[in-house]
Amino acid sequence: MEPKVFKSGVVNVEFGSNVKYVDPVNLYGCIIGNDVFIGPFVEIQKNVSIGDRSKIQSHSFICELVTIGNDTFIGHGVMFINDVFTMGGPAQGDQSLWKKTKIGNNVSIGSNATILPVDICDNVVIGAGSVVTKDISESGVYVGNPAKKLK
Repeated sequence: MEPKVFKSGVVNVEFGSNVKYVDPVNLYGCIIGNDVFIGPFVEIQKNVSIGDRSKIQSHSFICELVTIGNDTFIGHGVMFINDVFTMGGPAQGDQSLWKKTKIGNNVSIGSNATILPVDICDNVVIGAGSVVTKDISESGVYVGNPAKKLK
């Protein structure tokens, strides 16, 4: 029996002006603002909004229910999570268990960071490899696992 093959691609995306992306990407049902750059091997799922002049580097995954502000940088390999295993395991398609993430304006997220469902205010830097488990409501630099304010 032959396996079912899904191909990456761009489907039902609302693009702003002057957007650039590097194939291959998997973008579907999302909104991409003006002057955005998206590197290769990025997946941006439906119900995601990316603000103007933001940059998404290669190998990053932005799951459903994420909103990213303007002038934001997402480093290589950044992972966003919307399922926190509320019932002790994966939601298994029960999207009512998924949670939202909101990233403010002028935020930089370093490579290989993991962002759980949180709100991050404007003017924040998240260090490479950090794991953000709680809301960030004060501008500054945050690092570690779990991410804590450095300065």
